[in-house]
Amino acid sequence: MKKLSIICPCFNEEMSINIFYQELIDQISSLNYELIFIDDGSSDDTLSNIKNLADLDENIKFVSFSRNFGKESAIYAGLELSSGDYVVLIDVDLQDPPNYIPEMINIIESTDYDIIATRRVSRKGEPVIRSFFARLFYKIINKVSNLDLVDGARDYRLMTRQVVDSILELNEYNRFSKGLFNWIGFKTKWLEYENIERKTGETSWSFWLLVKYSIEGIVGFTTVPLQISTVFGIIFSLIAFILIIFIVIRKLLYSDPVAGWTSTICVILLLGGIQLFSIGILGKYLEKTYIETKNRPIYIIKETNIE
Repeated sequence: MKKLSIICPCFNEEMSINIFYQELIDQISSLNYELIFIDDGSSDDTLSNIKNLADLDENIKFVSFSRNFGKESAIYAGLELSSGDYVVLIDVDLQDPPNYIPEMINIIESTDYDIIATRRVSRKGEPVIRSFFARLFYKIINKVSNLDLVDGARDYRLMTRQVVDSILELNEYNRFSKGLFNWIGFKTKWLEYENIERKTGETSWSFWLLVKYSIEGIVGFTTVPLQISTVFGIIFSLIAFILIIFIVIRKLLYSDPVAGWTSTICVILLLGGIQLFSIGILGKYLEKTYIETKNRPIYIIKETNIE
């Protein structure tokens, strides 16, 4: 029987751990599995609850980070520490239904698919503004990059060992897993389900964190923003050149001094804003380059039961 590794990133999920485990074990108890919990520097009793489960189930492994490194680092750590022939990535908040795992395994063993991924077909229960910007993000990144991200895609998926090894070869510090999963290719089948709300606790993903995460994704997979700032520079330089010619001709023909201090200041502020915007874009890419060149570890382990 092939081995199944199940990776569960956790951050302040003390209320969800035990409920999640009970629902998950009902689906995988007959399988050859290892369950890897990645505690991403939680400040509550998440790690204690994981340890209690590990005392009851020898197949449970855990890793606790020295601080909160973020979900992307937790995902990478789980993939790196997994040893299964198949690897499942799943959240513990039960928005990813564990009962899909047997179906995923059946599909991947009976077909030539390399990845069985999931997507939400609705955003029921999610704030309207948040849903709007989420859909807008998928449209933008698909337009400006070579990616083809599926709207509503979740991190919840089953992958073959070959897929996992390919992802681990991409050891960049600034990670956007949805983009990396798409970039490596491989044949993917999508399973669809309605949005499921959390059973306990609250999400740690605020609106602004999601906006920041979206920017990271766009910057990580396309240089179009740099091209946009260049286009702005060319356009406004041409406009300025045409206006200078117009002003000089008007002065020579009509000896009419140019008036309108207010409009002049407005134009200066507009151009200054565009310049700062362009510098900000350049700075973002420079920041990414700076961080990558430091070559710092993606995560640091404080405690683990993995030998």
